Amino acid sequence: MDLFSYRTESEPRARLLADRMRPESLEEYIGQEHLVGPGKLLRRAIEGDVVSSILLFGPPGCGKTTLAHIISKQTEGDFVRLNAVDASVKDVREVIEQAENNKNMYGRKTILFLDEVHRFNSARQDALLPAVERGTIVFIGATTENPFHSVNGALLSRSTLFRLQPLAKEHSMTAMRRALADPVKGLGFMKLSIDEEALEHIAAMANGDIRRALTALELAAVTTPSQPDGAVHITLEVAEESMRQPTVQADESTQYDVLSAFHKSVRGSSDAALFWFLYAVEKLGMDPMVFLRRLTVACSEDIGLANPQAMVQAVSAMEAYHRIGWPESKYIVAQAILFAVESPKSNSIGVAIGGIIAAFEELKSAEVPLHLRDGHYSGAKKLGHDGYKYPHNYPGHYVEQNYYPDKLSGKAFYEATEQGMEDKIRQNQRTRRGKQK
Repeated sequence: MDLFSYRTESEPRARLLADRMRPESLEEYIGQEHLVGPGKLLRRAIEGDVVSSILLFGPPGCGKTTLAHIISKQTEGDFVRLNAVDASVKDVREVIEQAENNKNMYGRKTILFLDEVHRFNSARQDALLPAVERGTIVFIGATTENPFHSVNGALLSRSTLFRLQPLAKEHSMTAMRRALADPVKGLGFMKLSIDEEALEHIAAMANGDIRRALTALELAAVTTPSQPDGAVHITLEVAEESMRQPTVQADESTQYDVLSAFHKSVRGSSDAALFWFLYAVEKLGMDPMVFLRRLTVACSEDIGLANPQAMVQAVSAMEAYHRIGWPESKYIVAQAILFAVESPKSNSIGVAIGGIIAAFEELKSAEVPLHLRDGHYSGAKKLGHDGYKYPHNYPGHYVEQNYYPDKLSGKAFYEATEQGMEDKIRQNQRTRRGKQK
């Protein structure tokens, strides 16, 4: 059963241009040279019909389904395609049952292509595992989301991961030129001319999605009125009507990546931090609150006591966003971001926390020293809960005494840096530790 087979309409042009122009071989395939270029592993596997279970990960329109289509043309086994959006566990089990029969009775292999595998929940992915492990099926999965977030770890470990890169404007240009020149599958049967700037616009707006570029080109071609001689001319204006805005993907993996880029930029680049924030909110439609929460954390994790005012700015921006909303709070949030990035940096708080957490393993349990225990009851002194020195009764409001469990006496976790306001704390630490010697 090959669900990639052409539909049965007598007129092939009834199918969409992007479907008609789908490459049939690796020679026609556009892009992904790092995977299917001459001598590359995946190309050798496809040409030798020895493809093992694989995962194809990449953005929409970059060629994942087309690669599966080429494999379906190359293999001598059975090729079955399911879409995770509407496939059930029952569908998967039926494919596996048929695959077992084909293997046992005829020695034929079965390749199962599961499109949008990230839409399969864990239970449905688990149903595949035994068949993949036994070699009953060769599994090919395609996903636009990070498979380490969306694919069962056991299934991922049994598959070879191939990451497809976003396609460039030039790839869309190549695909459209082929479609314009092909009189059978493409638009070459029309008396069609298109301005170069119109092609450039469609390619740029497609944002690496060849399918979208071909769909826009076809829309422009079939909706533009023809001249008396049947000629159709596509101008830049027509192209702009066919494709107005580039598609920006904002799946879960993309959102994690953009948020990560934002936090890393807070540590070193005002321009980049502001760019990623506005890109996420204005282009991807992400919630500003996600970034305000991350900014607040960064103000302690990456700035801390080097400039405590960064935290004040971040919390104030959060409050402003709650009170006046978006986009009115845009300037206030931007101010807090820039203040944080331009602040002196210190990770001493995080280092201190990490050191203490590590000490828990070494200490196992902590017993409170007697002089630190509660002494506000009669009989406390009889139990030895005595000897605490009240620091405010001493010069400089400091007195040397042990505040730790005895096993940690003298241990230092928080080490102030020379950054910003924390330098004053550092000097104070040195003074106190000097008194302890």
